[in-house]
Amino acid sequence: MAGTRRPVVAGWFTDDTVPEDRFRLLGTRCATCASVFFPREDDACRNPLCAGGELVEVPLSPRGRVWSYTDGRYRPPAPYVSDPDAPWEPYTLVAVELAAEAMVVLGQAAPGVTTADLAVGTEVEVVPGVLNEDERHIWTTWNWRPVGGTQGAAPGLQGSTPGSQGSVPGEREERS
Repeated sequence: MAGTRRPVVAGWFTDDTVPEDRFRLLGTRCATCASVFFPREDDACRNPLCAGGELVEVPLSPRGRVWSYTDGRYRPPAPYVSDPDAPWEPYTLVAVELAAEAMVVLGQAAPGVTTADLAVGTEVEVVPGVLNEDERHIWTTWNWRPVGGTQGAAPGLQGSTPGSQGSVPGEREERS
C-alpha cells in the first residue's frame, strides 16, 4: 500500500500532484513594500524599512540561475531522515537566484544531478521531489533541476573542481 503524500512543510510549495510545469514554491509578498519572502512570512513584513502591510501568498518564479552549489558528503544529524545502516549517498545542494523576487533559495538538486552537472549561472527549474518515505507517508519537497544541461552557465566556470565550486558575492558577473 502506498503512503499518503504529505509536504515536508505545508504551504511552502504547491501540491505535487499538479503537472510538473505548474509546480511552484510559494512565498508571500507585502502589499505595502512589495518585498517577497521565502520561506513564507505569515505574521508581519520583515523589511525593516516597511511599516507593514497585508502579506499575500504568491507563487515564486519557476526558474532561476545557480548562485552557488555544493555536495553533502556527510550524514547530517536529525531531523534529517536516513538509515544509519545504509551506505551514505552524497546529495547536491543548490542555491538558486530568482531574479524577479531578488532572492536566493536553497534546495536539493533533483535525483541524479551532481555538482558535475552544475556551474554558477546554469539555468535551473523547480520540480516536485520526495524527501523520504515511511510506512504511512511519502514526504514531498522541491528539487532543482538543470534546464537543458549546463547551457547558460557563466563563462569559464564549467568543469570546475569540487573545492572551487560556487560563487562569492561580488565576484559573479552581472546579468541584465
